[in-house]
Order: sequence, then structure tokens, then C-alpha cells
Amino acid sequence: MIEFHLPDMSCGHCVAAITAVVHELDAQAQIEFDREARRIQVRTGVSAQMLAEALTEAGYPPAGTDAA
Repeated sequence: MIEFHLPDMSCGHCVAAITAVVHELDAQAQIEFDREARRIQVRTGVSAQMLAEALTEAGYPPAGTDAA
């Protein structure tokens, strides 16, 4: 499980955009969103670095990463 804090995630459009970015890398990825805390948890085989780079390119740069 990979967790990201995404300070720029604030609405349903953000959730849809982030979902599309993650699923572009791994169509089978499972994503849990906490919009209030602006955090996501992703269960995937893709590296945290690859996800962080893709999220940053999409306009949602992570403030930090934690692998669990």
C-alpha cells in the first residue's frame, strides 16, 4: 500500500483525474480517497516513485510518500 498526501486534491473532479492517472499506470490498482485529509492510498504493483511522477505531471504533486 502506498499513501500520498495531495494538498491540491479538493473535489470530485480531482478524484476523477487522480483515478485516471493511477489507472493509466495500473488498470487494476485499488485507490482509497480521503478528500477531507487530502490523502490517497493506492494498492498497486507500480512503484511509489512512478506514481508520484505521474501525479505531479497531472498537477497533483504529493507532499510526501509513505509505503506501508
